Amino acid sequence: MSGGAVVLTLCSTSQVPLTIGQVEPLEYQAAANLYGGRSFLQVPSWSAVKAAWTSELLAWRDGDNRVVGTSLVLFRRLPGFSRWYAYLPEGPNIDWTDPNLARWLDPLLDYLERNGVFAVRMGPPAPYRRWQAATLKAAAGPGRRVDHILPDLVEPIGSAAADRLRALGWRRCGEGGSAGDAQPRFLFQVPLEKHSTDDLWNRLGKDWKRNILKATKAGVEIRRGSWSDLAAFYELLRQTERRNGFQLGRSLAYFQREYRALNSEMPGMMRLYLSTCDDEVLAAHTMIVVGRRAWYQTGGSADHRRDVRPSHILQWSMIREASELGAELYDMRGVSGCLDPEDRAFGLLRWKLGTGGELAETVGEWEQVLPGPINGVLHRAMVAYRNRRVRKGPGDP
Repeated sequence: MSGGAVVLTLCSTSQVPLTIGQVEPLEYQAAANLYGGRSFLQVPSWSAVKAAWTSELLAWRDGDNRVVGTSLVLFRRLPGFSRWYAYLPEGPNIDWTDPNLARWLDPLLDYLERNGVFAVRMGPPAPYRRWQAATLKAAAGPGRRVDHILPDLVEPIGSAAADRLRALGWRRCGEGGSAGDAQPRFLFQVPLEKHSTDDLWNRLGKDWKRNILKATKAGVEIRRGSWSDLAAFYELLRQTERRNGFQLGRSLAYFQREYRALNSEMPGMMRLYLSTCDDEVLAAHTMIVVGRRAWYQTGGSADHRRDVRPSHILQWSMIREASELGAELYDMRGVSGCLDPEDRAFGLLRWKLGTGGELAETVGEWEQVLPGPINGVLHRAMVAYRNRRVRKGPGDP
């Protein structure tokens, strides 16, 4: 993706037209806290994790040349064509409360079109609906799903953003035969801001408290891992995949590349925690910290000695660590929308419900095909390919 340093101006009815163009990493990083901060999928070093993609850092500027919005954009060239597919994972980081989203998105589309992009997908970080843990526990039952249950909160920003995107011609992924979201739409989150350790402990379910105390009594200890522990982490992840019947499709090399890239940008951005008993590693989980937010990315546990509950105490230690680091939110990432206790997909949500947090639904990912008949044909071919890939099983997202 050549791109250059082209800067385009939107002729808008807005009183404050915006421009967009490439930005240097240092200036991009300096704008990290705009609108509450950005996702770890939007940090500059994430481009090094996604080795199969090329990337650009873009910034929106106002009339005084101040950076007012940013996005990491990933590009993938369609084999055999000089056209690109653009992806903004959990981005862009712009003012989603602006009723005139066109003044942000039109210059983005114009920029991408001039640089050979045939379609673009983005994942607005705006939340849409929220359910408390107690609400979902009470609602669980045969055939039930999260979206069958009235939410405890409908977020006005997310609701308005979805309506505005539709009005601007964007299509929500997963609708009309299009491929579904690449990133999870349902996230389980534990609010940390203004909560003491006692508050967080009291919010835990009875099973979680009992299992943490059981692990403590059994002598389970938690330690911070390093690069050399990634192989042990990966083996536990593989055991968990086989035991629970899922496959992330990520290699050890992926996690090594991620660990190296994120911590090269900011030491401690990606952390590895290990749960051990009698000097044996029984569980290992990764955590990513960006600004005032922490994410539990993924983890695994051994097939044996499960009676000492190494994962519960490990998560509890990570939640406390995130709180001590000043994080406002501990994001446990994706869960299924299934509330049927007999369905295997409910198991992960049930486990996370024990933290006493809440399930947040985002507005999901949205796509737009750029103008031109060839672009439409290329997009349909790519969607068909992705749908076949999803049926075969998940790959390296």
